[in-house]
Amino acid sequence: MYVDLLTLYLLAVGTLLVGAGMMFWEHRAHPKRSKGLRLLAAGFAMLAIGCAAALLRRDLPGAIGSAISHLAILGGYLLVLGGVASLSGRQYRAGSAGLLIVMALVWAAWGVRWQDVLWNYVSSVPIAVVSAMTAREMLRCDGMRSLRSRHIVVAVTGVHALLYAVRAFILPWLVTVYGQAIQPVASKITIYEGVLYSVILPMALLKLIREEAHGQLLRESRTDYLTRLGNRRWFFEQGARIIDGGEGNGPISVLAFDLDRFKSINDVYGHHTGDKVLKSFAEIVQSVLGPDAILARIGGEEFAALLSGDDALRAKALGETVARRFAETISNSTDSIGIPATVSIGLAQFENDMSALVDGLAAADQALYRAKSLGGNRLELAPIATRPAAT
Repeated sequence: MYVDLLTLYLLAVGTLLVGAGMMFWEHRAHPKRSKGLRLLAAGFAMLAIGCAAALLRRDLPGAIGSAISHLAILGGYLLVLGGVASLSGRQYRAGSAGLLIVMALVWAAWGVRWQDVLWNYVSSVPIAVVSAMTAREMLRCDGMRSLRSRHIVVAVTGVHALLYAVRAFILPWLVTVYGQAIQPVASKITIYEGVLYSVILPMALLKLIREEAHGQLLRESRTDYLTRLGNRRWFFEQGARIIDGGEGNGPISVLAFDLDRFKSINDVYGHHTGDKVLKSFAEIVQSVLGPDAILARIGGEEFAALLSGDDALRAKALGETVARRFAETISNSTDSIGIPATVSIGLAQFENDMSALVDGLAAADQALYRAKSLGGNRLELAPIATRPAAT
């Protein structure tokens, strides 16, 4: 089926405007990415304006039409670059303004004499560079490395950069060898790819933003809002991964923590101070157990940790360090009011796999109750007889 260039241009303009509208519509739903989405919306709208202007560029005297349409298109690419860069907190305001000024001067100086050369070849250079930079910015976005749609964005912008690099540096040689008949073919290939770009890139960017938002919601559903540790659900999910996934072949230790007389702290000093105590404990236990521990607040003033490997063998010493450091630190860390806060700890240790995390936590809880009955501020080890049998 034959499709003329005018139809392809109009299709590109339409899809770019739709992409711009969708980006702008989405920005209110994602406050964290609102700036980036607004820049992307402006970028796709500017690209649409530039493509529409390209249809009328011959109707204006001299090179004015070509210059205006090229600068509008280049401005759209620069806005898209700015939107993608903003996802990592970077910006290109000065560089973008400088590039537009340079290209405006190029058109002013040589546009009348070399209009076709500038339009067909030279104008492709900055587009190729900006598209390559957009792909690079997406690759550098650490916060989105795990998102699949990131690869689509990189691929689309990378192919776009490659195509315009070919237009800038290979097409002139092809025209010299095969004649001007190559030029319409190159133009049609460019606009075909441009239509795909105008459809795929906005969709991929929207998918990227939505994937990120979904991941954040998922993390929040598994995170305790106060201490920023995992919650009970996260603890059992991660524990099952360690135990059932084969990572738990070897020593495993489960620690159960309960802050002593925490209700009296809330009653005497207020809930605000109680929250500070909880956050202080979370920071202390996290720093002592290290990043490999599966650590969570499982309810109220109760916390739990799962240790494996060498850390599991040192679990008793680590737990005693937590109790000692918490008792020593908390009296000086909460507005210097000298709160007598301590923690009781129960420890259940297993030389091989335990049958289920819920059984290991139950054994640690039994040791914890004994620690509290003995006055608190101590660690008690679950007797071997009370520990669940390993599979």
